[in-house]
Amino acid sequence: MEPRISLITLGVQDLPRSLAFYRDGLGLPTTWTGDRGVVFFQTQGTSLALYPFDKLAEDVGEAFEGSTPVRFGGITLAHNVRTKEEVDQVLAAAEAAGAKIEKPGQDTFWGGYSGYFSDLDGYLWEVASGAFEFNEDGSLQIP
Repeated sequence: MEPRISLITLGVQDLPRSLAFYRDGLGLPTTWTGDRGVVFFQTQGTSLALYPFDKLAEDVGEAFEGSTPVRFGGITLAHNVRTKEEVDQVLAAAEAAGAKIEKPGQDTFWGGYSGYFSDLDGYLWEVASGAFEFNEDGSLQIP
């Protein structure tokens, strides 16, 4: 297996609402409208997809059919930025788009600055600065 995560898919309750949140509220670029039952966002590095939760559970297999989303499933998504100010700006944009701020931006034990928001379906996003430097293409330099 090559060291790459190509796509993260979030199972969402309302595809048009989530499309508007990520495209219009957070500004993620996409040419997809949801008319094909899925939306893809082109990001630097790993891309993001939105797919109806029930369809995603069905696709995974019958053991998950009828499953419901969980508040915290032991995973978070992260968006790293270059400054503390950018962390606060992204958190404010997410909140203005309908997200819930779970943890406001604050200094961290590891020497950076981060905060968390949950999107419209409860997925947790960390917005952080100071953890890593950036490569020219916007990906992180993981030492």
